[in-house]
Amino acid sequence: MVIFPHELPQGRTPHSDGLHGLKRQSLGNAGYVVACLSSIRHFFTVPRITDDNSAKQNSDANQMTPFPRLTTANTNEKAQNHSLTSAPKTSSASRRPSVRQKDTGLNQAHGLDLSVAAPTEGTEERRASITVSEQVTIVDWDGHDDPANPKNWKNSQKWAATLIVSCFAFISPVTSSMITPTTNNVAEEFGVTSKVILNMITSMFVLGFAVGPLVIGPLSEVFGRSRTLQLANLFFLCWNFVCGFARTPTQLIIFRFLAGVGGSAPLSIGGAVIGDTFHPEERGRAIALYSLGPMIGPACGPVFGAQIAERTNWRWVFWSTSIFDVVIQIAGILYLQETYAPVLLERKAHRMAKAQVTSDSSDDGEQGESAKKSTAVETGHKHFRTIYDGLIDRSWQSIISKALTRPFILFAREPILQLLGSYMAFMYGVFYIFVTTMPTIFQGIYSQSIGIAGLNYIALGLGLTSASFLNSRVMDRIYLYCKKRNNDIGEPEFRVPILIPASILLPTGLLLSGWAAQKALHRIVTDVGIFLIGFSIILAFHSIQTFAVDVFALYAASGLAAMWCLRASFGFGFPLFSSAMYNSLGLGVGNTVLAAVAIAVGCPAPFIFWVYGKRIRARSKYAR
Repeated sequence: MVIFPHELPQGRTPHSDGLHGLKRQSLGNAGYVVACLSSIRHFFTVPRITDDNSAKQNSDANQMTPFPRLTTANTNEKAQNHSLTSAPKTSSASRRPSVRQKDTGLNQAHGLDLSVAAPTEGTEERRASITVSEQVTIVDWDGHDDPANPKNWKNSQKWAATLIVSCFAFISPVTSSMITPTTNNVAEEFGVTSKVILNMITSMFVLGFAVGPLVIGPLSEVFGRSRTLQLANLFFLCWNFVCGFARTPTQLIIFRFLAGVGGSAPLSIGGAVIGDTFHPEERGRAIALYSLGPMIGPACGPVFGAQIAERTNWRWVFWSTSIFDVVIQIAGILYLQETYAPVLLERKAHRMAKAQVTSDSSDDGEQGESAKKSTAVETGHKHFRTIYDGLIDRSWQSIISKALTRPFILFAREPILQLLGSYMAFMYGVFYIFVTTMPTIFQGIYSQSIGIAGLNYIALGLGLTSASFLNSRVMDRIYLYCKKRNNDIGEPEFRVPILIPASILLPTGLLLSGWAAQKALHRIVTDVGIFLIGFSIILAFHSIQTFAVDVFALYAASGLAAMWCLRASFGFGFPLFSSAMYNSLGLGVGNTVLAAVAIAVGCPAPFIFWVYGKRIRARSKYAR
């Protein structure tokens, strides 16, 4: 009978007193005799306490392949208690600081060398089981300045990732609204007379924005940001191209929905990519650039669509955007690297396991080829764990049971997402009301042609662009100023102040544009109101998205997915009832109703999160 170190009774440890290092009183007299007889009968050598030199001499004298031995590191070294390796490899004290060994409870005696000879059949299986059960190698970054950590990338790498993600986040929203000026052409070709059906051709794409993030966001936390983003974009590219070949309104609506599902990927993953690569005090400018795409895209789309409609048929709206998307896709394949820390460390763990397989195979040269491979995989791969294992499960079971449901759970349990997500969704609904009704306003009330009416979207685009430029300059400065006044401790609530002007300017723009259009004032007055709407929306979006990324950190993709689901649902639904609302109430009263809702939802939000934000986060399971 061989008593291996991992088979000792709980609380027993090898000591030098007593036969073979086991105290007689630990096993009792009967157990002691049985152990002796079993050891003699099977000719086994039970491990003895020796120093490194004597262990080496015993191993050389016996000329047997030794079992793994336990070598403890210096007890003063944090997170490196001991390393279980095949003798005579180096101790864990020589390992890099990014690799930490899990304590197995055998470190009561320091500096011990437990060596066991291996003479019988089945030794390799027992050897593998010892290694798996007793050693866990924790894989982390190689210090705070590890260049493999995306937060330590060069600025050129960070901004390349931000630019590519921003381009992805621009092209799909452009496609969402580019069809708007050409809906009359679509109606003539397909014989559609229902205004609701025509609005659905635009808004069904936005419904895809609501569904896609619920799946794509969590998948990026399983398979990584880059891979998920690019595969989803290929899905969008295919269905957007197919839209140009639609032969019925039903086909066009279905194809638009599927394209929207794929096109939603950068909207839920992009903010998480920025959170992966930038430190909190650096995220403002990156978020400003990234958030501009999803908002300025729908504003630019009708401008491009109107010019295409005057020069060719509506099908080129889809084919032209598909060509542009191919260029972005190629840039993504070439330059967009993975940014999600759990996935990067998991790949590092796989590389280390593979290296150990090779090392173990070379050390165990006397074994058969199949036995070596089996033992190396068993002892190498399974015991490597990243610092995120247990915190984030990226198995298929987790995808089904947790990841895909996490956005719903977050929205149901997190007051932060409920309030900010509702406000964000309302603003997005208002945004798409104007995207779909501006042709009616300027072609009907101001009697402009399709091409000229489309140019009024420039006012919306200017509001979005100027607010984004302002945010890029002041958001990080506000954060750093508040951080300095808070004993140099950053808090997510330092993103909230920018919400204050946004909550005031949105109802102002709604009232000005609605009543100016109804009273047929000069179109510039209406455009100024539209400018203020775009300006306020992008101010709020930057603040909310950055706040969500700071709060939910590892679960940023799921948190953004939850907000995007609600946001896109409003973007889909608001245009469907807007025509009926304006027909019944008129533009002035209709926009007054929207302004009242904006005040009721938006104005309390900055105060609530500035005063109570930290207490709300403290009660959250997912917030940091």
